[in-house]
Amino acid sequence: MNTTAVAPPRHRPGPGGYLICMRGVIWRESLRFVHQRARFLAALVRPLVWLVIFAAGWRQVLGVSIMPPYHTYILYSTYVVPGLMAMVQFFYGMQSSLSMVYDREMGNMRVLLVSPFPRWFLLVSKLTASTVISVIQCYAFLLAAWLWGVDLPQLAWISVLPALLLCGFMLGAMGMVLSSLVRQLENFAGVMNFVIFPLFFASSALYPLWQVQQSSPLLYQACQLNPFTYTVELIRFSLYSTMNLTALAVVAGCTVAFTAAAILAYDPARGLMARRQGAGG
Repeated sequence: MNTTAVAPPRHRPGPGGYLICMRGVIWRESLRFVHQRARFLAALVRPLVWLVIFAAGWRQVLGVSIMPPYHTYILYSTYVVPGLMAMVQFFYGMQSSLSMVYDREMGNMRVLLVSPFPRWFLLVSKLTASTVISVIQCYAFLLAAWLWGVDLPQLAWISVLPALLLCGFMLGAMGMVLSSLVRQLENFAGVMNFVIFPLFFASSALYPLWQVQQSSPLLYQACQLNPFTYTVELIRFSLYSTMNLTALAVVAGCTVAFTAAAILAYDPARGLMARRQGAGG
C-alpha cells in the first residue's frame, strides 16, 4: 500500500480574485493615507513654498520667453508648476517605498507575499495604489496653484491625467528599486536626499534647458540624461494638451525598466532580497 503523502494542488485565483486583491491593496494604501494627514500636508507644503516664496521672489528676474508648449510669454510661477507636480509624485513615491522598508522590518510584507497571488502582481498593485494617491496629491496642488493665480488652460485638468498616471507609476517603481537596496529604515532618509534633490535640480523643473546649455554645457548633458527631466516635460506638455513624443518614450521605457528591476529585486530566488538573506544566513 502506497502511503506517500501527496501535496495538495496550489490554489490559483481567478480573474475576480486578482481584482479583489488589487482593490484590497489600494484600499490599504488609501487608509494609510487618510490616517496620516501629516504626510498629505507635508506633500503640499513643500511645493507650495517653492511656488509662493521662491517663484514670487524670482518672478521679475526669471521670466520665460516663448517656447514649446507655450505660445506666449509666461511668468516664472507658471513655468515651475509642472516641475513641482512631478516633485509631489517623486516624494510620495519615495515615501511609499519607505513604508515598504518599514513593512519589511516589521514583518508585514511577509504576510502579503505568502498569498497565492504572484509576487509581481502584488508589487504592481502596490505601485498602482501609490500612483493613485500621488495623482490625488497633484490635483490638490494644482488647485492650490490655480487659487494662487497661476494661469492654466481649461482642459489642463483632464489632459494631464494620463501623464500623471504614467509618471507616478515610473517614480513609484524607481522608489521601490531603491527600497530594495536599503537594509535599515534609518538609512532611507539619506538615500532619499541623495537621489531626490540631485535629480530634481539637474532637470528642467526650475529652469529651461536652453538657459542651462548657455551657462553650463556639462550640466545640460546631465539634464539630458536625467529621466526626471522627461517626467517634467511630459507633464508640462500634457497641461497644454500637446504631446512630447520623446518624453513619452523615455518615461514609458523607464517605467518598464524600473518595474522589471523592482520585481527582480523583490524576487526571493534571484533578486537582492535573496542575496541579503544568503549573506545574513
